[in-house]
Amino acid sequence: MEKKELSLMLEYNDTQFTKRIIHKKGESVVFALNFMPGQELPKHQHPNTDAYILVLEGNGTMTVDGENNAVTKGDVVHCDGSEQFSYKNSGDVPSSLYVVLSKVPDERYAQNI
Repeated sequence: MEKKELSLMLEYNDTQFTKRIIHKKGESVVFALNFMPGQELPKHQHPNTDAYILVLEGNGTMTVDGENNAVTKGDVVHCDGSEQFSYKNSGDVPSSLYVVLSKVPDERYAQNI
């Protein structure tokens, strides 16, 4: 068993969103994305990979294949590898997402930024 304290992964930066790897095993990776108000994750996709996203804190707008969707703490979103998505903290408090990629498409996705 490997245990991590989630609260330690909720680190915010005033100049850009942060990504903190929680677990990486085999072809899967789990991480937290942390956003100050106005910060955003650019449009992208995860080919051949399912993304499961839990809104841990705050709220924002998730755009999936061009459609805007309001999300808030407690919402869970699934995006398959063919869907292009982005996220913006459109609220006035920090927001965090808990992300599980069921298969790491490329090592770039499993690094802290």
